[in-house]
Amino acid sequence: MQLGMIGLGRMGASMVRRLTRGGHTCVVFDARADAARALVHPGAVAASSLADLVARLTRPRAVWLMLPAAVVDPELESLVPLLATGDIVIDGGNSFYRDDIRRGAELTARGIHLVDVGTSGGVAGLGGATV
Repeated sequence: MQLGMIGLGRMGASMVRRLTRGGHTCVVFDARADAARALVHPGAVAASSLADLVARLTRPRAVWLMLPAAVVDPELESLVPLLATGDIVIDGGNSFYRDDIRRGAELTARGIHLVDVGTSGGVAGLGGATV
């Protein structure tokens, strides 16, 4: 499986490492270019922009957001015009569920799927379980 990951803080970066350990490939992007470059390893390539991330993904694309709730809407404003019918956006951050209900309706109208997946690293995070 191929996945785009936007937001490479502790949880996003750990998810990329876990996914690639399991044989998946990831295209990674963060507003801090150094965070994306630091995560490059077999199975993970850095994108220089949202447009670059989208261009590197095979359709239908799956793009996972690991962002604070306050920046999800602005990020979607930049990302959604780059996506196409059938693509999937996964909100793995701490968004309020009613915001994702609204976002889901907005994206559905554009033929894009939204999956609301609140994610927690838990006590152990990456070190706890294996893929």
